[in-house]
Amino acid sequence: MEPQMLLRNPEIFPTNEVLKDALGDAVFCVLESFVETVTSENYGLTVEWRYYNDGKSWLGKVTYKQKTVFWLSVWAGFFKTSFFFKEKHLEAIAALPVSTQIKEEFCSAKLIGRLIPMIIEINKVEDIPDLLTIIRFKKKLK
Repeated sequence: MEPQMLLRNPEIFPTNEVLKDALGDAVFCVLESFVETVTSENYGLTVEWRYYNDGKSWLGKVTYKQKTVFWLSVWAGFFKTSFFFKEKHLEAIAALPVSTQIKEEFCSAKLIGRLIPMIIEINKVEDIPDLLTIIRFKKKLK
């Protein structure tokens, strides 16, 4: 069965209550902990939820100062983070201490314009360390 993207109603802002209802308690706890971490002083990221008409859903745009670090979307049973990198970053990403699966999926991803997407599905706390490594890497890029 195809994964189902949630948060499709433009009238319903994704509050914590809405996110908890959509994801269920367990995955919401992972999301809540993750958002608390990346918005802490150590990471300094900001999450801005906005409804996008082109995709007909709410997305979280996660930024550091003016730079978009990744996009956050909510699905049935998990949430996704979507990063976008340039081809010149391939070697550095290959050297990151993250799972082989993330690297393999990234290397086989199709270009979107001149950018390579890195899409990671998260539904358990064990997925977070790799995600934080990628966030630290992306923040440092020029």
